[in-house]
Amino acid sequence: MILHAIGAGLLIVLVSLSGAVVLAVPLRMLQRLIPLLVALAVGVLLGSALVHLVPEAIALIGSPSQVGLYTALGIALFFALEKALGSQHQHTLPDLETLGQAQQKMHPIARMNLVGDGVHKFVDGILIAGAFLIDPAVGWITTIAVAAHEVPKEIGDVAVLIRGGMKPLRAVGLNIVVALAILPGIALTVAAGSFAAQALHLLLPMAAGGFIYIAAADFVPTLHAESEHGAGLALAQVGVVMVGISMMYAAAMLESVLPVAH
Repeated sequence: MILHAIGAGLLIVLVSLSGAVVLAVPLRMLQRLIPLLVALAVGVLLGSALVHLVPEAIALIGSPSQVGLYTALGIALFFALEKALGSQHQHTLPDLETLGQAQQKMHPIARMNLVGDGVHKFVDGILIAGAFLIDPAVGWITTIAVAAHEVPKEIGDVAVLIRGGMKPLRAVGLNIVVALAILPGIALTVAAGSFAAQALHLLLPMAAGGFIYIAAADFVPTLHAESEHGAGLALAQVGVVMVGISMMYAAAMLESVLPVAH
């Protein structure tokens, strides 16, 4: 069981390589695509939080008001975390023309995205390991469901890191490193068993709160600033946000028809 769970975790880490698709895009085209990929990240984060994590938490806890409380606490926690990271909440990002050039300092939007993704991967590790504790078949089905959520998210994550001033190759590398947070989640669940599974009652809605905070407080103001370049870009960003939400809804529907562990 342990080897199955670790193998599943490494598979999700490999899925994070899907973000490397941006490396195949010419720099000039990437400069035009990044604002839309950041919009995709907004849709995926909101969809993950409100279509996946919150309903999952309600199914576990049974009390929507309690889930709402934990989600609000997650938002407050990520707000405090951003303050602790030294962010002045400035949304003036490096100019798009400087993509691919080294920046002196990572923008807070990139740091917050890394933190949020790390928390999400850790929670995924608990979910996957918990499923394998039930049955290997359920574990692998859960892994497939998690992977379905991850592909569009990884592309958006890498885009956000690049928009935050990282070189594309470094953004892909850091995204993979953060994905390794799934392994401690698996290890904790295997070691702690039912205790770690009970922690999902708190971690799922708080992770959802983190996603909502990052999308609304960090990414959306950036989209507003970039959409000042034209109404066409603004409309395209709204459409891509809806695409991201729809992707997460489709992944949630796929999960609902599979015997995934809850």
